[in-house]
Amino acid sequence: MSSQHAKQSRAPLFEAMVAHHDKNPASFHVPGHKSGQGLLDEGTSFLKTVMSIDYTEITGLDDLYHAEGVIREAEQLAADCFGAEETYFLIGGSTVGNLAMISAVCGKDDIILVQRNVHKSVIHGLMLAGAKAVFIAPGIHPETGVATSLYIEDVKQALVLYPEAKGLFITNPNYYGNGVNLKPFAELMHQQGKLLLVDEAHGAHYGFHHEVPASALSQGADAVVQSTHKMLTAMTMGAMLHVQGPRIDRRAIQQLLAMLQSSSPSYPIMASLDLARKRMHIEGRNWLDHGLAVVKEFRSLLDGLTVFGYHPRELLVNQSQEVQTADPFKIAIYDATNTLSGTELKDRLEAQGCFVEMTDGRQVLLVFTPASTREDMLRIVEALTNICLDVPIQKKELQAPISNILKLPYYTPISSPVAFDMKDISKASRDSVFSQVSVQGAVGKRSADMVIPYPPGIPYLYPGEIISASVAEALLQLAANGIKFQGTEFGQTQTLKIYT
Repeated sequence: MSSQHAKQSRAPLFEAMVAHHDKNPASFHVPGHKSGQGLLDEGTSFLKTVMSIDYTEITGLDDLYHAEGVIREAEQLAADCFGAEETYFLIGGSTVGNLAMISAVCGKDDIILVQRNVHKSVIHGLMLAGAKAVFIAPGIHPETGVATSLYIEDVKQALVLYPEAKGLFITNPNYYGNGVNLKPFAELMHQQGKLLLVDEAHGAHYGFHHEVPASALSQGADAVVQSTHKMLTAMTMGAMLHVQGPRIDRRAIQQLLAMLQSSSPSYPIMASLDLARKRMHIEGRNWLDHGLAVVKEFRSLLDGLTVFGYHPRELLVNQSQEVQTADPFKIAIYDATNTLSGTELKDRLEAQGCFVEMTDGRQVLLVFTPASTREDMLRIVEALTNICLDVPIQKKELQAPISNILKLPYYTPISSPVAFDMKDISKASRDSVFSQVSVQGAVGKRSADMVIPYPPGIPYLYPGEIISASVAEALLQLAANGIKFQGTEFGQTQTLKIYT
């Protein structure tokens, strides 16, 4: 075994925790459960093992926010594995990584270009920084109604309109596994001395196999956050923030992570990050081979159930001049007979013990990972087969597909700058400086709500954004077609909350 492979095969933080455990030490430090000794009996079989290594910053176990020992070594191995120059372990999920990236790049009133359908943590990061966002709308798949990714021409136009923008924040891939080749975006931003920040929460497995898309780091992104717990084997809330190049302020990142995360970081979560990295380092490709074989067999068996449809990857990746990408581990299925809605299909699957990631009303999203077993895959095939037998095929006429509604004019491809400031938010709630008005009366005013038709889940309005006549018209037509809304009472009242 080469010295490099021997190093990659280590899990230094986890090994140090096990070595400490094996000494059978007496604990005169926090946490209070004393290695699980304080558990109630009913919790012992589930929690005792993990609590036995639930440590704190004691001698030999390093300090996450001043890493010099085993945590530092574990983070350096992670950087080597995922292709970064520097990697930081996160114990607050990708959420805290997004907060740190935004706050490290943007100050008060700075402008940043933002993909419109971002995770709410990005908006919270803008609030903390007091920054302004120019939202760029993603493409919409014409058959599924699912958002795809940004168009490079829209980003170029936004840079012409707002040359002072600090950079571009993009989500790649999205919940459905749809994304885009990021290299042209990175080149465009870097040509103008700007940063490309990527929320790659659902793509920690990217770049490890030729049948999955390339990673954001390999395509030139300056900072990338990955939810190692989503598609790999870390515990929930285990994530990583990767950085490379000279454009990102690494000292600011370190300071922000120390501010935004708990001062008592979870050692079991960090150990699971260490072990997740080790698995990818020593057997990532082979492990993905196993998971991909399960997915391929599922697709072939699903082809035999003609009641259910799913969208082949080719349909999702050839929709524009951009090089679109799709994650083979994400599969959205629907009832091709229009008998069952997505919600009804989800309920029937769960009644048979198969729990899905989400539904958008029409489709049910199944998330496979390299850890998915053939046994579990056959279990959902059996459940779908039973549903085929139980549900009469009636060719019911449901409401028009969401894709038809989305042909309406709605938000513009590039918004004007939208200001986000925590002080404004708290003042609004304290002084009640907003009112509820009719949709027509709201045109030209600043929205005080985040208005999200679901599906597809892309905000039509953010707090502080000017309400245009086209958006007002689209909201009314969406409501008339039975679309539900999140973040607002509009669906029930047909009114919008505005700042006065």
